[in-house]
Amino acid sequence: MASNKFVVADLDFDSIKDNLKSFLQDQTQFSDYNFEGAGFSVLLDTLAYNTHYLGFNANMLANEMYLDSADVRKNIVSLAKMLGYTPASPRAPKAQIDITLNDGLGGSVTMDKGTVFTSVIDNVTYQFVTNEDITMTPQDGVYKFSDVPVYEGTLVSYRYTVDSNDVDQKFVIPSVNADTSTLKVKVQTSSTDTAQQTYTLASGLKGLDSESKAYFLKESETGKFEVYFGDGVLGNKLADGNIVIIEYIVTNKEEANGAAVFKVGTSVGGFTDITIVTKANAEGGANAESKESIKFNAPLQYTSQDRAVTTTDYETLVKSIYPNAQSISAWGGEDDETPIYGVVKIAIKAPGGSSLTNTTKLDIVNKLKPYNVASVRPEIVDPVVTSIVLVVNAKFDKKGTAKTADTLKSEIVNAITNYNENTLTAFDGVFRYSKLTGIVDNVDTSILSNITTVKMRKPFAPTLNSSTKYEIFFRNAIYNPHAGHESVISSTGFKISGNDNEMFLDDDGKGNVRVYYLVSGIKTIQNATQGIIDYATGQITLNSLSVAEISKVRGATSTEVEITATPNSNDIVPVRDQILEIDVSNSIVNVAEDTFVGGSSEAGVGYTTTSSY
Repeated sequence: MASNKFVVADLDFDSIKDNLKSFLQDQTQFSDYNFEGAGFSVLLDTLAYNTHYLGFNANMLANEMYLDSADVRKNIVSLAKMLGYTPASPRAPKAQIDITLNDGLGGSVTMDKGTVFTSVIDNVTYQFVTNEDITMTPQDGVYKFSDVPVYEGTLVSYRYTVDSNDVDQKFVIPSVNADTSTLKVKVQTSSTDTAQQTYTLASGLKGLDSESKAYFLKESETGKFEVYFGDGVLGNKLADGNIVIIEYIVTNKEEANGAAVFKVGTSVGGFTDITIVTKANAEGGANAESKESIKFNAPLQYTSQDRAVTTTDYETLVKSIYPNAQSISAWGGEDDETPIYGVVKIAIKAPGGSSLTNTTKLDIVNKLKPYNVASVRPEIVDPVVTSIVLVVNAKFDKKGTAKTADTLKSEIVNAITNYNENTLTAFDGVFRYSKLTGIVDNVDTSILSNITTVKMRKPFAPTLNSSTKYEIFFRNAIYNPHAGHESVISSTGFKISGNDNEMFLDDDGKGNVRVYYLVSGIKTIQNATQGIIDYATGQITLNSLSVAEISKVRGATSTEVEITATPNSNDIVPVRDQILEIDVSNSIVNVAEDTFVGGSSEAGVGYTTTSSY
């Protein structure tokens, strides 16, 4: 018997094979174990491969046992279920419309569930349907259905007969594109007794007893959702012969987002002379929740324990209510510049950067009510974008690359765009100056250095011909090294009442915001105390400003005046509802040949190539 101990810690194939050879050194039965041409060497290869595969499988199995490291969706879903988390299904775009029956008659009219409407986007027709019966009575002879929600997709109904003898029976929603937020579950007593009872989705165990008409929902291994019911202790237990009826909408997900013009498919309540007015365009269509989102949200929901106490609780709950939100930020109203107590403010960035409709905001607030504590009132607000404007001056070694300045400029612009999209444009997206300049330097090995300046920009929309107070919040300190320092803010143009000169804003370095106009390029102060600027907080207040006309901004008609400020730090941090976004199209990138490369004594000799974006 060999005395060498076999090493089991190695997983690499070559290391395993070497360990096998070392193990066989002290035996004499197989003297050709270390000869590559021998048949025994093939056996060693086989053993090493088998051990390598087993080690790999064991490693992968261990990874899939934990939520943080799991990669297979069904395993992630299963681990999330242990935390009480159900992933969000695909979501159907939802619009809101008013429907007026011009030929309506009778004391009331009912619009049936599943009434079809159509809308066209990019020459593709999409079907929208109602998800419940709606009855209307005329007001002053006008037959109008107001604020009707319609969902993109097809209304589907499916039935199962309960059979306790079938141990494998499952009530599966057949389509992977089913929107479970539109799911309606009813239980019919039997095929001969058509009495039906409506079951509601259980959001937790609180209040459930043996008679509760509740159903539960989970995602199956195939990605389809499964409905299941109580066991007679928590939730009513179904009996043999009961018929489970599930109705839901199968959707095309985000494809119909933005639908704005609707036509009726056939009729509404038997009437065909119909006028439709869109109250809210279709929005909210989304794919099923991603694996990364499940891994992030499941522990947070478990922590919240079906109640909203902390801001993180609200962020997690809103994510489950409105799963296609790209970013969410919640904070107490007392933290605002103007404190409001008893309010939790929630900013939601919708897909595509659009703002949520009032209907969607109200729907989210209503769904949060069961989780609110005491008298705390949630309020949904729109994100506020602060633009970052860059001037990048990059130097490159012409001898170190075959690329032109234009090519390098284009690559730098693409790198900045990727940084903007991947790092910023979210509530927690901090602008890091060193990272950006490093990204520019790393675009190509020929780029030797870059000098980049950073400015912040925010707009405000004046009420024309009205003396109004305006507050602009940069929420980052503005550069002012000493009192009386030269102006660090500027603005686009506007005109004020009673003066035909184009006006601009700046500061005097002492905390005052001034209005001025130019005469032969020289500033003429119109009002030296139009407002105040808090350099430490980045708040600008304009008092009693009456704007009569807004100048064009970058050659285009505008309804806003833009204020640009130099930050005190090149690192800019978003606060609360603030989102940072690099204005790539209005930033400048200059790429020039470095004439000092290699310590040349011919500095300044030759030519410099510059390309601006």
